Amino acid sequence: MSRRPPPKMNKPGNAPVSQLRIIGGLWRGRKVAFAPIEGLRPTGDRLRETLFNWLQFYLPGARCLDLFAGSGALGLEALSRGAAAVDFVELDRGAAQMLRQQLDLLKADGGKVHNCPAEVFLAQPGDAWNLVFIDPPFAGDLWQSTLQALVDSGRIGSGTIVYVESPRDALISTPPGWQLEKEKQAGQVCMRLFTV
Repeated sequence: MSRRPPPKMNKPGNAPVSQLRIIGGLWRGRKVAFAPIEGLRPTGDRLRETLFNWLQFYLPGARCLDLFAGSGALGLEALSRGAAAVDFVELDRGAAQMLRQQLDLLKADGGKVHNCPAEVFLAQPGDAWNLVFIDPPFAGDLWQSTLQALVDSGRIGSGTIVYVESPRDALISTPPGWQLEKEKQAGQVCMRLFTV
């Protein structure tokens, strides 16, 4: 009689975890865990592959911001593919703690997790970013307020790349001077890449 292996469990607290796979770069094929929080939907493999094909020439040495980081899928993929630094901003304490654990396991010195609301983080001074990922919970309708807070932060400038993931029918008005570079719809999701 064969025994089934026990389910993957997260310490502390023995809470179950979910997993995603890094699809390219230094950690290609590595599975990383994330907290199974209601409403958390990591960007799928196919969408990530498309996005990072778009970004391949921008990533080496880039300073990135992963707002609403959740599982950290986008920021981890960026680090794996040569980004110098990623600020992961995540409101949920459990998700932020899990993300710190995964960065430690990967020995990812360039990643830093900030457990706070996106608007609070954007109001703090700091270095500018070359690349920003904006993928908020779809139910929150946070795109317009987040884009404005990003502009108001003073931490983006000419040439900054901004990725926005939203429901396919969401109407998003970008700040003046932003240029749409790429757009793709997949299922109920719309992917857009802008240059400031």
